[in-house]
Order: sequence, then C-alpha cells, then structure tokens
Amino acid sequence: MSGRFSPRPALVPGADSVPAPASGACSASAGPGSGTRRLRPPGPLDLGLVLGVLRRGPGDPTFRTAADGAVWRTARTPAGPGTLRVAARGGGEIEAQAWGPGAEWLLDSLPALLGETDEPGAFTPRHRLVAHARHRRPGLRLTRTGMVMESLIPSVLEQKVTADEAYRAWRRLVCKYGEPAPGPGDRMPGPGGLYVIPEPRAWTLIPSWEWHRAGVDDKRAATILRAARVARRLEEAAAMDPERAMARLEAVPGIGPWTSAETVQRSNGAPDAVTVGDLHLPRIVGWALAGDRDADDAAMLELLAPYEGQRHRAVRYILLSGRVPPRRKPKMPKVDIGLL
Repeated sequence: MSGRFSPRPALVPGADSVPAPASGACSASAGPGSGTRRLRPPGPLDLGLVLGVLRRGPGDPTFRTAADGAVWRTARTPAGPGTLRVAARGGGEIEAQAWGPGAEWLLDSLPALLGETDEPGAFTPRHRLVAHARHRRPGLRLTRTGMVMESLIPSVLEQKVTADEAYRAWRRLVCKYGEPAPGPGDRMPGPGGLYVIPEPRAWTLIPSWEWHRAGVDDKRAATILRAARVARRLEEAAAMDPERAMARLEAVPGIGPWTSAETVQRSNGAPDAVTVGDLHLPRIVGWALAGDRDADDAAMLELLAPYEGQRHRAVRYILLSGRVPPRRKPKMPKVDIGLL
C-alpha cells in the first residue's frame, strides 16, 4: 500500500470533530443511552496512541476525537450495533459510556480495547532511538478490538492506493450503506454524527457502479465481497493466535500478508505482526535503525530481528520517533476512477 505510513499531520484533540466537507461526508441521527463503566489501567495509558490506529483518516464516520479529548467509536458487535465513548478522568481513571444493542459487549470488551491483555513489559529496546521513543511515549499499549471485519475491509480498501483515496472510499461506503450510530442525540461529536459499518450482507449488495463511484477498483471490491460472504468464519480469527488468524484471513483470495497483518494488529492486538509489502515502511525502518533509505522488506525484517515476538511494537515506536527518510521520489499519482 502506498500511503499508509507516509508522513501525515498529527492527530490532536478536536481534529475529528469538525471534518472538512470532503466528498463522502455524511450525516446521522442518534438514539438513547445504555451504560457506563469505569476502570483504572495498570500503568500509563494514552488514549490517542492506543485507539488512534482505529481511525481511518479525517472525517472517519466510525471514529471521532472530540474537543474535550474523549474518543468516540462505533462498532458492529456480535450483539448488534453500538457506540462507545472513552474519556480519561483525574487520577488515571478511564470512564466509558456505550449506547445501542452492542453497548454491553463494548463495555465488557473495554479492558482489551485499552490494552489490558497487552504485555508492554515484554518489550526490550535494542536501539537508542526506540528506547527514547518508549521513554517519551509510555502510554502506548496495543489495542485488541476482538472484531475482524471492521479492520479488514478498510485495510483492503487501502491496498495499492494512497491513504487519501482509501479514506474517501471508506467514508462514502460507510455513510451510504451503514446505519446511523446509536448515541446521546445532540451530544454526538461532529456535524455529521457517527455511522456503524454495514453488516456483511449489505457489503455484498453494493452495486458495481457504487464501488466505481467510491474509487474502488474491481479487484478490491471483489476481495471485500468474498470476505463478506465468509464473515462469520473470518470473525472467528479474533480468538485465534495471530499466526493462525493471519492464515485464516489469507485463505480468502485477494488478502495477503500486508492486509492480514494490518487487520490482526487491531483485532488481535498482535505485537509481532509486521506489515510487509508496504511502499514506505521498509524505508522508514531502514532509515531509523541503519540510515538506509533504500531498505526493502528483507532488510527491514533483518533490522527488526532483535525484536522477534515484538516487531510490530518496535515499528510503532519507530513511527513515533518521527525519524523518516528525506523524500526523493515523486508522490504516487492519484487517479480517481470514480471520475472516469
């Protein structure tokens, strides 16, 4: 994928609450509330770092960071659609509120979502840059959503295109074929409200011309259709060890190591799932750890070998360091097939 790890503006509180009126923007209504939960994490916790990986670009209709720093996200849980609001309180306490049929499921899954099942203490920095990044950002933990399709579909959309193109397609499809998220009415963040992703059957009923209008080529659309038809089997991967989970996903034609890794990093909280096949990531890792801006996947994996078992976490710290190679190649040209 071309743009997933290219340098992008930092996510700041409130940035998502007023998205630009770009193509694919949508509006939504909301319903009544359902429950509240409080917990105290065992150590430092940075909500933006932990949950920010679930956000698919500015204006993501399933994820918002409000002006008060609270994180809102929607999900199609096994119990039904739901909306979750998570906010940091004084004394290190986290407060969560949830709405909709999936509210109880979301609240029960909150500890894993915030990294309680993660083991950051198992990580040992082997490079000064990585050690400095960990010291500077102690609140990083790996989220585990327990849901596959919500991460798999946007990862397929991100195959071989720029991030902006993929984010636009995600916004358009979720807004048009998803459903308004349950929630607290006018307290919902942003002018467009939030949406829940379409159920698997709804993805299979999207007409071919709508994929085209969203800028999604036939290959990616066909991959999503195949995945949606076996969604129940794919969701089972969330309870597997990461290696078996990736194998389950890669049994679907069109899903390879890049897509499966991007998915299980989120659904399974996989600390060793390295994203291979990316245009930018090998160069970023190579430059950060060895001053090599021409590194390929093989070189990246060799540099990450000392972090075996924790390579994804090592990559997260490398990205947080902000050390990226100087750009010397022109950006990948954008081709909006929806306009052809």
